[in-house]
Amino acid sequence: MEFTAKQIAEFIQGRVEGDENAAINSFAKIEEGREGAISFLSNSKYTHYIYNTKSTVCLVDESLTLEGKLPETLTLIRVKSAYEAVSKLLTLYDSMMPKKTGVHPLAFVSESAKVGENCYIGPFACIGEGVVIGDNCRINPNVVIYDGCKLGNNVVLHSGCVIGADGFGFAPTEHGYDKIPQIGIVVIEDNVEIGANTCIDRSTMGATIIRKGVKLDNLIQIAHNVEVGENTVMASQVGVSGSTKIGQWCMFGGQSGISGHIKIGNQVQIGPQCGVISTIKDQQKVMGSPQIDAKEYFRSYAMFHKLPELYKEIEELKKQIEELKK
Repeated sequence: MEFTAKQIAEFIQGRVEGDENAAINSFAKIEEGREGAISFLSNSKYTHYIYNTKSTVCLVDESLTLEGKLPETLTLIRVKSAYEAVSKLLTLYDSMMPKKTGVHPLAFVSESAKVGENCYIGPFACIGEGVVIGDNCRINPNVVIYDGCKLGNNVVLHSGCVIGADGFGFAPTEHGYDKIPQIGIVVIEDNVEIGANTCIDRSTMGATIIRKGVKLDNLIQIAHNVEVGENTVMASQVGVSGSTKIGQWCMFGGQSGISGHIKIGNQVQIGPQCGVISTIKDQQKVMGSPQIDAKEYFRSYAMFHKLPELYKEIEELKKQIEELKK
């Protein structure tokens, strides 16, 4: 399918600079541009690529100043946010692609499970007893959904997800560790997407809850009785310990670890590899392990680089004090 720069600009409310009839039929990264492709530039680190790109059209921010000479074959479309504009175009492109529906013959779906309309369940997926799956869901190959778990509408589970395995519950005794039965479920609300090999454990009692709009990356662990608030996003390798409550619109950097039985407020930002051991209030930004305020962390980190120099100064001062004592 082919579109002109003019058609694209009208769709994303942009302004054409160059040939409004320039035609594109594919997408390409700006550094890998080719004739007939549309690229985008939203990160200043990639600006130098625009002066040599072979793409036919490039989306750029209105605020971007270009000082070099652009290729004669390149047409620009200026928009408020190139990143948001390309996201809109990719969504349109994806909607035009044929969608798989139905249950693959190599999948297993329990007779007691309920699957909504327009769903796809891929090969080697396993849907347990009493599972409820809403409409327009995509369950990719090798996903396992344990008994009793519930999914809303428009949920995407990528390959290797395990939903509803037992929470890590054991009681120490003089003989070892006795398993605490995990009799709860996992509830995943509408418009949630969960990455490959991410595990969400069933609760001891009640439900582990993933609220609507949550996006989880690959290789994330959500423990039993956790609640993740609406539209929260987590990057790869985040781990959340049991019974922690997370608010809305939070952002978790990769490899951050969250202790159990604490509360994280709304619109909290947690830096990569951050170790969170206590409750965080709304709209805070934290870094480090254990966590501290992000501004304080960066000030401390700046001092850290000066420690060798400071150590030398302290040693010199100690020598001078000793000399004075003598």
